Amino acid sequence: MTSIKIIVEKDSDGYVASPLGLSGVVVGQGYSHEAALADVRSAIEFHIETFGAAATIAG
Repeated sequence: MTSIKIIVEKDSDGYVASPLGLSGVVVGQGYSHEAALADVRSAIEFHIETFGAAATIAG
């Protein structure tokens, strides 16, 4: 399994999480750090299931 780095930032509405190393746009959000991580992990899983291993960028 490939490791994907996730950046979580706090903004005025809560938290936004963005993964690095995926082609396309994938983000997660939530009112807490944990909620944003859970949301982006779900989005990453869906993205890879939909687009396959080609969705990850080696590097």
